[in-house]
Order: sequence, then structure tokens, then C-alpha cells
Amino acid sequence: MRAHHLFAACAALFLVLGLSFRMHSQEGTPPPPAPNNASSDLDNDTVLRVNVDLVQLNVAIIDRKGNYVTGLKPSDFEIVEDTIPQKLATFEEGNQEPITLQNPAKPTLASGSPAPNVGDEKPGSASGSPQISSGGANVFILFDTSNYMYRGFVFAQDAISDFVRSLDPSSKIAFYSYSRDVARDALLTPDRSQVLRGVRSTVAGADAALYNALLLVLRDAGQYTGRKVIVVFSNGPDNASMVPPEGVGELAQSEGIPIYMISTREANKDPMSTAVFERMSASTGGQAYFAKNWQKQEKAFESVRDDLSHLYALSYYPQPNPNRGWRTINVKLVGEKGKSYRIRTRNGYRPRPTGFSPDTPADTALGR
Repeated sequence: MRAHHLFAACAALFLVLGLSFRMHSQEGTPPPPAPNNASSDLDNDTVLRVNVDLVQLNVAIIDRKGNYVTGLKPSDFEIVEDTIPQKLATFEEGNQEPITLQNPAKPTLASGSPAPNVGDEKPGSASGSPQISSGGANVFILFDTSNYMYRGFVFAQDAISDFVRSLDPSSKIAFYSYSRDVARDALLTPDRSQVLRGVRSTVAGADAALYNALLLVLRDAGQYTGRKVIVVFSNGPDNASMVPPEGVGELAQSEGIPIYMISTREANKDPMSTAVFERMSASTGGQAYFAKNWQKQEKAFESVRDDLSHLYALSYYPQPNPNRGWRTINVKLVGEKGKSYRIRTRNGYRPRPTGFSPDTPADTALGR
């Protein structure tokens, strides 16, 4: 089953390059995937080599009353990948300044952040050399502008606008909209007015290709380091995508990007969409909300904002691990804290082989 999911994720990445963005509000383009500098060196035994990158985790700690637990220190956390203990490289609580923990085996950037690695024979969470982001969360918002939205379009725009204004000033925001196509209405920026213009420029369209759009947003988000989350508003089921949700969900897990799904009763009427939204958000460390009315929808956005301001951002450079398949991540709290608190985060990732390329083959229909 995991092999099937990996194939779906890879196939989805090939397909995605055959889809075109409608460009709005341009101030440059997101960085292209960096070239892979590590050689695959495949021999007759088909030995795969994989990239080393910082594995990033967004972790929510909840007490028995449902309240966020704050004030924890790096020494309170224990991370195990498969059965191998890991050492924290960076630590951040909520919107506070990140802490870079000393690791003499790894170089640091001028800003004090650990440098991304390329070419070691260890697993990673992303390919290539990502853009370095300093402080604050990178929030990627994806808005359903399909024909499911005709009756409540303005209310949804208002709720998203309020959410944008309420985010911490240190955060950067990108805004996308989708129906059958997907548009970058505002590229990642700290400028709230640019994002709000993007929100107000959207119009209701045709069928909904949610998973196509989500895959493209994941591809953009994967080019940045630091805390990254995707917040999706979907008012109905997907009826036009070419890629399966399973592959998209596993890619989000491997990239370490939580997905928050906010939907209204239209999507909730479809049991399959409900199950997919819940499974995708849970597996990536996010949450799913099904609002019965527009007031509940605004509450859902408030809940996402509160979650973002209370997440712990942890990262580590993986220790040597012979497992080239799915890696299980287990985050624990040391001592008595681990017995009374609930932890929400992604449960693993799949290392990407060095020879893997997201480019579309030229001899395919999409390449042509």
C-alpha cells in the first residue's frame, strides 16, 4: 500500500507540471526546484542514495482539558525515527524567536540557521536547496472558487480576509484560488494588503479540482524552509482532479507541511470527501473543520490561527538509517509530562531518492 502511495505521489508530481497557473498579482515567481547535486551512482545492486535535509516537525501539545501547553523546553522533547533517537537542531515555540541548538557536525548560515544539506546518504524531507526563511510561519491559503461557491462567495472572502489580518505580523502569506484551474493570486509576502487584493480579485468559476491545486501549492511551499502550513477552504467535493488524494497526502507528510481543511456543509454531505479531509489533515499534523454556517466557518479560521500561534517547531538532521522506505516519526515528552498531554504532529515521511526529478518527461503527453 505504501509503495502504491509513493507511486501516486510521484505520478502526481509529473502530472502537475502539465497544469498551468493563471498568474495574477505578480512580483516574481516562486523559486524553481533546485538541481539535484548529489549523484545517484546506481550500480548493479540498485543501491539508492537519498538527500539529507532538515526534517521539520510542527507539534501541538494539548492537555486533558483541551488547552495548549506552553513553556516547554527543547530538553522536554524526545524524537525517535524508526527506532533511532534523534538530536534536535532547531526549536521554536509559537511566534517566538527560533533557537538554533549547537551541532558542531553541521555548518550554520550567517543568520545562525543550520545550512541545508545535499548529497549525504541519509533521508530528508525535501529535495534540492530550499529558500531559507527566517522567523514566523509561511502560510499558504487555498480558496475554493468553484461553482460550489456561488451562494456564499462574499462570506467566504470576508472570513479569509479576517484570517489574513489576524495572523502574526512575523508571518508571510501566499494566496491561491482554484476551480478547474489554479491561480497564484498573491505570492508569499509579508504585505497583507497585497494578499487582501488577491482575495478580493477572485470570482466563482467552474468544476473543483482541489487535489490538483493542493499539489501545486505543496510544490511551491516545498521550496521554503521554516514553519510552513497550508490552509484550505473547500465548499464541496473534488470533481475534476487528475491526481489522487492519497499521493497528495503522503507528499505533504514527507514535506512536513500540515494541512488545515476548512469546509462547509456542502462538502460534509459527501462522506468520501469528509473521510479524505479528515485523514489528510490528521496524517500531516493539521486539523479538519466542517462548519454548518458562515459564523462557524469564521470560528474555524480563528481556531487555525490559535493553533499556529501555539505550535512547537522542531527539526533534526536524521541519523544514519538503512531504511529507504517509509520512516516512522515518534515525538514524546520526557518524564511525567508525556503521560498527561496529547501530541499532534505528522507520523512519518518517505526519503526522496537522489535520482528523483520532478521534471515532466519530454516524451509524455504532458511534456508535449
